[in-house]
Amino acid sequence: MRLLNSKPTLFCGRDTVFLPTSKLAGMKFTFYGHATFSTELNGKTVLFDPFITPNEAAKDIDINSIKADFILLSHGHGDHVADAVAIAKNTGATVIAAPEVIGWLSKQGIENVFPMNHGGKRAFDFGTLKCVNAVHSSGMPDGSYGGNPMGFVITFGEKSFYYSGDTALTMDMMLIPRWASLDFAVLCIGDNYTMGYEDAVEAARMAGAPKVVGVHYDTFGHIVIDKGLARKAFDEAGIELLLPAIGESIEL
Repeated sequence: MRLLNSKPTLFCGRDTVFLPTSKLAGMKFTFYGHATFSTELNGKTVLFDPFITPNEAAKDIDINSIKADFILLSHGHGDHVADAVAIAKNTGATVIAAPEVIGWLSKQGIENVFPMNHGGKRAFDFGTLKCVNAVHSSGMPDGSYGGNPMGFVITFGEKSFYYSGDTALTMDMMLIPRWASLDFAVLCIGDNYTMGYEDAVEAARMAGAPKVVGVHYDTFGHIVIDKGLARKAFDEAGIELLLPAIGESIEL
């Protein structure tokens, strides 16, 4: 493979096939523990479900060092919003979440917000965001109503990925290939409160994800998993499972 006229090309005999640059470019993905991660999309840092300070396993992560242009919150549980206010204030990031979660944030002085809900699609600087169904519960840390939990499908250039949020396996995942051809998915695999890795394999199949980053596992006693068995289940399905260490950045 070499460059011709600044476009990536694949030479096969006499034929020259031009490959889309965006498909070849890697995307930086950083894992901060539990279901917290960030992605670099179109020059913007997008942070998901920040729960770091209360997580003993993430004690070496300094939230003051985390950069974010956008913060996406899948639902209102404390293990997904614990550091949202602090990081939003530190960075000035735009927080995108359900209206009820936005209301909770607004009471704490967060003004740079954008409410969305199930089925909604919107273009942002980082790409296009579609809010999809998640089967879970949602209440805010103060006990107030947190609205319905969501997952997200994000498309940027010719790349797309799906973040399930906290969810059970649901047939709604079969709709995702109608909206995007996924490069990967970020799926909960810890069981008990969400789907386990066996169901996550089926979720990846239904959503059309050839690669999965596992999240929401090993943080609490009820969601400790056998990572060897999880890898075996995905391997047998022909799907790559990635389990980055806390604080590790990978290219996707």
